Amino acid sequence: MNKIFPSAAQALEGIVRDGQLLAVGGFGLCGIPEALIDALRDSGVKDLTVISNNAGVDDFGLGKLLTTRQIRKMISSYVGENKEFERQYLAGELELEFTPQGTLAEKLRAGGAGIPAFFTKTGVGTLVAQGKELREFDGETYVMERSLVPDVSLVKAHVADRSGNLRFNLTARNFNPAAATAGKVCIVEVERIVETGEIAPDDVHLPGIYVHRIVHNPHPEKRIEKRTTRPGN
Repeated sequence: MNKIFPSAAQALEGIVRDGQLLAVGGFGLCGIPEALIDALRDSGVKDLTVISNNAGVDDFGLGKLLTTRQIRKMISSYVGENKEFERQYLAGELELEFTPQGTLAEKLRAGGAGIPAFFTKTGVGTLVAQGKELREFDGETYVMERSLVPDVSLVKAHVADRSGNLRFNLTARNFNPAAATAGKVCIVEVERIVETGEIAPDDVHLPGIYVHRIVHNPHPEKRIEKRTTRPGN
């Protein structure tokens, strides 16, 4: 089975539709599937609910989909770098489900493992717990959180072989593997493609059974949210 598609647009073709729940990997702007996000924008699909730790910046990453008003709701833990996100939310134009970062990661991990819900102490006694089931274990109060199973996951890996086995690079490993396993369909953008067997078994971070489609993007932009420098000596 050939999992490699010639372009991001073709990798999304027949998969993405209006109103879907999508997970998009990345941590800040590190490890985001840039080409797939651009192709999603160009596809014109709308009314999306997007699960992602961040919402990009105003002119890059998921920020592009906010500008085109294709996202109806965000499920995120941090949105502080995006002024358009702030404007839409405060104006009541965008729904937001704030989720603690560790809880968000566990929601995806649990979804990929077939666990429909779990209990956590994070958020107890705060707005996060409002309307949710509380239960006591060993004298401590926990809140029940539902897992997330997106219709489609868009993720970024450093290397893939032709069977879809993946290796992630450093911080890009934070949310991408969990997003990949949770999705009913997983589409991966990679910088390198090698033959099956070239990735050592101990270096496979995610087995190819989770991966449905692969697109090659050898030269991503890899933008940084904020660059801080100091004068040289």
